[in-house]
Amino acid sequence: MTRAIAVGVDGSAESLAAADWAAGEAALRGAPLRVVHAWHPESADATVAQDREEQARAADAVLREVETRVSGRRPDLRVSAEVVGDSPVAALLREAERAEMLVLGSRGHGAVVGFLLGSYGQQVIADAQRPVVSVRAGTGTGAEAPHAGDGAGEIVVGQHGEPEDGEAVLRFAFEAAAARGAAVRAVRAWTLPPLYAYNTGVLDMADQAGGLEPMERQALARAVAPWRERFPDVPVTEHVEIGSAGQVLLAAAADARLLVVGRRTHRSPIGTRIGSVAHAALHHANCPVAVVPPA
Repeated sequence: MTRAIAVGVDGSAESLAAADWAAGEAALRGAPLRVVHAWHPESADATVAQDREEQARAADAVLREVETRVSGRRPDLRVSAEVVGDSPVAALLREAERAEMLVLGSRGHGAVVGFLLGSYGQQVIADAQRPVVSVRAGTGTGAEAPHAGDGAGEIVVGQHGEPEDGEAVLRFAFEAAAARGAAVRAVRAWTLPPLYAYNTGVLDMADQAGGLEPMERQALARAVAPWRERFPDVPVTEHVEIGSAGQVLLAAAADARLLVVGRRTHRSPIGTRIGSVAHAALHHANCPVAVVPPA
């Protein structure tokens, strides 16, 4: 059975953009769309019962607006919608667990970070067991519509470490490209190692490869090779550049249709962190960003 594309909505312009993107993605993949609005009464006090009833009606109205919107635009799409009586984080994590991916809206970087990303989206992204796609409003985010400009329509994906370290993100990127008839740009950023990291093994590998940058190019080629073989119809550009991973990826994705990054979850006393590269992509990329958990 095909997993659904799930989208969390809250009535904002950002969540409407997320719903549009999720509907397009579901249509591309031949998957059903599941629309969820998480709402939980703040109080059981009888004196606020009427307010709760009004809130419940408002929650249902948010859901019906989105359902009507996507069904009107894509009448052949299988759509289900539900108001889930739970906290947003708990509800969305459950949805992500059983979906192919979860889609959320975000304002991205600005004076106020979007409600979905700022208040609970980052926790969902950090803990979800499936990929989470963050979509901004007003950036031409239709799933089937490429952006204008050189390299328009590319799926940009970041790769690091050994081939097995990037399996999940590369799989997601190539599947997304195949569904769209798009190209993949696989990006590997590198920096000069600190002095203490220079040892005989590193120097020998660099010498054999012809230098540090050729060594990085070979590493990327090894990681991408099995996915080239699995998706022979997907054009691939291998992009290796020295610099900060976040900056290199954002520059490469300036005209991308989708940016795919991995997730490195860090727990700290001040909350869950998703890693600097994913954080930079979510807050600064002009296109939808898919954050993929480790395989």
